[in-house]
Amino acid sequence: MLSDALPEPVAALAGQTDAMAELLAELVRIPSVGGSPGEEDVQGFLAGWLRDEGFDVDHWALPLDRLRASPDFPGMEAERARAWGLVGRLPGSGGGRSLMLAGHVDVVPPGDPSAWRSPPFEPVVRDGRLYGRGACDMKGGLVAQLFALRALRGTGLRGDVLVACVVGEEDGGVGAFGLLERGWRADACVIAEPTGLDVVPANAGALTFRLHVTGRSAHAARRDTGVSALEKFVPVFAALRALEARRNADVDPLMRRWPLPYAIEVGAVRAGDWSSSVPGDLVAEGRIGVALHEGPADARRALEAAVADACAADPWLAAHPVRVEWWGGQYAAARLPAEDNALLDALTRAHTSVTGRAPATWGAPFGSDLRLLTALGGIPTVQYGPGDIDHAHAPNESVPLTEVLTAAQTLTTLALTHSP
Repeated sequence: MLSDALPEPVAALAGQTDAMAELLAELVRIPSVGGSPGEEDVQGFLAGWLRDEGFDVDHWALPLDRLRASPDFPGMEAERARAWGLVGRLPGSGGGRSLMLAGHVDVVPPGDPSAWRSPPFEPVVRDGRLYGRGACDMKGGLVAQLFALRALRGTGLRGDVLVACVVGEEDGGVGAFGLLERGWRADACVIAEPTGLDVVPANAGALTFRLHVTGRSAHAARRDTGVSALEKFVPVFAALRALEARRNADVDPLMRRWPLPYAIEVGAVRAGDWSSSVPGDLVAEGRIGVALHEGPADARRALEAAVADACAADPWLAAHPVRVEWWGGQYAAARLPAEDNALLDALTRAHTSVTGRAPATWGAPFGSDLRLLTALGGIPTVQYGPGDIDHAHAPNESVPLTEVLTAAQTLTTLALTHSP
């Protein structure tokens, strides 16, 4: 790190690593699983932190019924009776470009507690990494953004700097959608998703589907008189795997980092209701990756056609075709428009000035709020943050604290150059 050559607000962050770790630990202790009361709790905690630091705060109840009724609503898998939006603002003196730093506060469930070395919501620091659910995805990045906002006080920026804390990113993006509905915009945005401190200007999309397979129930002792819905799902699953191979045969250069950038996976299967019966029905739920060059409707048609072809090749399924249902999170693919590469270049320079090395640039195989902020909000957006995506959603999730510091210093540098 080139601390001796950095502007004073940037260099001073190096002395705040313990404070960053303490704030990150406080956030990890709040079990803000998507759709749980923890989402509300963490937003309340952060609203208090921002107020205590002297920033302008907008903390509002999302109008969920109105958002759901919008034709552009991105979908939502977790049920929420209420949810909150939150923006902290450092106002500029006027005339400069505004910068939004965006991050989601919701986390995925921790899964099997026995798979964790320490309890998932009891943060622990080991070997320079903070462990706990959400540490990597993406509370570590959010802490970097909050400390960047704090470091920028008193620097005389002309443009506003915002930190937008949103809920519901993991299951559709209701928080970012509500942020835009509230009217918040900026001239540029950085989402601190875990990119390993690389710069990510593009995301694949992801659509959630449900397959309904019909069989015919019978006593298991006379299974020859029934039709197993589980057995009839097998050729459909094989068709999905073949479709996946075709869709990944030739991909955009930004996505070639990944062996399988547009994955199709079935994550849940439920069949039958009794061990001694032929299962007469099956429901399979999964997701299909949306390529950078295609719209969600094209991806839906591709999957529906593959399922229809599998059904046509089987006499039973031809007479009882599998029904495809689209539900839950619906993430379009998105990328930073070529004409907005100034943000990409500025972030690359900021990172290089802090670390002495240029970051890599690639596209992410997962959906994120980038597509909402870019497509619906018209905000040039990239992703840049601490942590490796391979640690997200996994047992023993963790983030290197040195990367949290580097992200904070880079974002501070970016704001100083973007909004002077």
